Amino acid sequence: MDMKKLMKQMQQAQAAAAKIQDDLAAKSVEGTASGLVTVTMNGHGKVTALKIKPEAVDADDVEALEDLLLVALQDASAKADALQQDATRGLGIPGF
Repeated sequence: MDMKKLMKQMQQAQAAAAKIQDDLAAKSVEGTASGLVTVTMNGHGKVTALKIKPEAVDADDVEALEDLLLVALQDASAKADALQQDATRGLGIPGF
């Protein structure tokens, strides 16, 4: 096996992975729960924004708001995971 060729392939793979990481950081997804809570995440799954409509807040039912937050976070996280899978699908590198 040609070491120079192997090194060049490794550098290309690293450059492709770095570009994917940059692209994911620039993308965003939104997860919602009943339209009352919206969570925005970047392609890495980091929360970048959270919106709660006033009608979601009831001092006598904090558990309902907690449930809405959890659903919105899970929804956004699933969408960020899908972005990551789509972005790395063609690489053919284990772990990506």
